[in-house]
Amino acid sequence: MQKVTYGNGLPAYEIGEKSLPALIVIQEYWGVNELIKEVATLFSKDGFRCFVPDLYKGKIGLDVEEAAHLMNALDFKNAVEELKQAVDYLKSTGAAKVGAVGFCMGGALSFCAAQHCGVAAAAPFYGTPHSTLCEVEKITVPIEAHFGDLDTITGFSDVATAKVLEEKMKLAGAPATFYYYEKSGHSFFNAVTSQAAEYFAKYGYPYPDPDEIALARQRVVEFFKKKLA
Repeated sequence: MQKVTYGNGLPAYEIGEKSLPALIVIQEYWGVNELIKEVATLFSKDGFRCFVPDLYKGKIGLDVEEAAHLMNALDFKNAVEELKQAVDYLKSTGAAKVGAVGFCMGGALSFCAAQHCGVAAAAPFYGTPHSTLCEVEKITVPIEAHFGDLDTITGFSDVATAKVLEEKMKLAGAPATFYYYEKSGHSFFNAVTSQAAEYFAKYGYPYPDPDEIALARQRVVEFFKKKLA
């Protein structure tokens, strides 16, 4: 994985051949830490060129308080503009199509990328955007969204909030599929990494069911292989 700059001198990390279908991998509220880099590396092994924009410009939240502070200080409208610059960079350097996958805060931004940034498809995980940033009913590219039934972050990534979003998109005829994982909670996709045991023990999220994690990964890889072909 290489550190690169794109757009207006913005920092990011990149891995994979430039001619491959490109995935923008959008960070959780922790920042671009080793965990999100490992997720991007795993997706690269599935046949994608992966690009991780550093929306915090090098800052990383080492605990919940720091991460919340960094997220609350983020200019989200500017972050969406930076994601658009990421799409432009990837297309100008060899990628025929670009998708977006994101987690937690990055999940919400994945919806935004689908409406505003020119991606061909998006897979948001356990995050929903504020309506001032994204009108999900206006999204016209394919969405595959993933939420855990045990997620307790009310108003952001709990099942009730996700289902409101799903219904809004369904009524608008938006091309969206929502998946719910009965035995998994917030941040469940982090279970694919080598840091899984430490992560879930430290932050107290329920440890996900291995079969559900395997299914989520299979679904998202197949989704992007089809939509970015």
